[in-house]
Amino acid sequence: MSGTRETTLSAATFAALDHASGKIASAALAAMEDQFPWFGRMPAEQRASVLFIAQTGAAGFTAWLRDPTGARKLTTDAFRSAPQDLSRWISLRQTVELVRVALQVLERQVPELAADEPERQVLTEAVLRYGREVAFTSAMSYASAAEARGAWDARLEASVVDGIVRGDAEESLLSRAAALGWDPAAEATVLVGNTSSDDPPTVIYEVRSRAARVGRSVLLGVQGARLVVLLAGPSEQTVLNRMVNAFGPGPVVAGPTVSSIAEAHRSSADALSGLRAVVAWPAAPRPVRSAELLPERALAGDPEAERQLIDRVARPLEQAGGGLLETVETYLETGGVLESCARQLFVHPNTVRYRLRKAAEITGCNANLPRDALVLRVALAVGRLSRSRGLW
Repeated sequence: MSGTRETTLSAATFAALDHASGKIASAALAAMEDQFPWFGRMPAEQRASVLFIAQTGAAGFTAWLRDPTGARKLTTDAFRSAPQDLSRWISLRQTVELVRVALQVLERQVPELAADEPERQVLTEAVLRYGREVAFTSAMSYASAAEARGAWDARLEASVVDGIVRGDAEESLLSRAAALGWDPAAEATVLVGNTSSDDPPTVIYEVRSRAARVGRSVLLGVQGARLVVLLAGPSEQTVLNRMVNAFGPGPVVAGPTVSSIAEAHRSSADALSGLRAVVAWPAAPRPVRSAELLPERALAGDPEAERQLIDRVARPLEQAGGGLLETVETYLETGGVLESCARQLFVHPNTVRYRLRKAAEITGCNANLPRDALVLRVALAVGRLSRSRGLW
């Protein structure tokens, strides 16, 4: 093929092509400025990058005619240095438009350089083939730039999630999250569980696709077999139920919703504490909120869970007075038998019912329900231990 073109095209035509490359590039640049107003508003440095590409591409056309087997290398040379910087200024669609204009200039001017009509036909066909190579190369350049940016974003995102897990509250973490498109003022909820695959890209795709379906922003980190997801917005149960499908088998724990990413470590700490303790509750729902695991977390030695049990259950019952604390303790000790509790307290069973109802209003725990009874038992035990150590 190379030999055919070398015998078909004369030396005079090759010489004309060599000398015209600069003129063709300038004509292409002028056509771009004329057709696209946004091109004229580009910084001079970026326009110079486009001119460099056009000049290299025009010069590469003659070399491609001499050696078509080196087409990919020659056309890639035109995009080797500029795309990483240029792609920040113009989109792939705009690049395609510029390439189209440059090829139109080539189609008009290159055939005129032929020594005779047969050579004109050869050049016309060559321009079309060369244009295809340039179009594919420009698309590949942008694809490579997108992959590089995606890899960088993934590393940046992982560092943000890791910082949240560690409890870093520096301004740099917030700025990195903002660079990833996270709204610093958005509410945030951390979910933790097992990954759904050993392939991180597959895990990332699953999380992002499900987050898109519920209209939420996410940041995520794959930490070995553990998946940590930071979900924007309030944590409605319907949203959590849909996001949980992005996790692998096993429990999924949702931390409390906090007012902003600056406080996300609190949600992360509670969620991770719940993930360590959830094994003690085999019947736990999936997902389960960390606040629902306070008894298991306290038994596992989480001081934050102990504090929350005291603040939510033990202290309010004691401060309420009216025998509520004593009634709840007695009711639990008698195995939830109303009449036995009333006899020990020397009150009417209706009084016990009333006090238990008031206790449920204050604590949110109904002593008649097995799970709530466990919460009350552990909370009261933690409160007694804390008081004995002088901490309450």
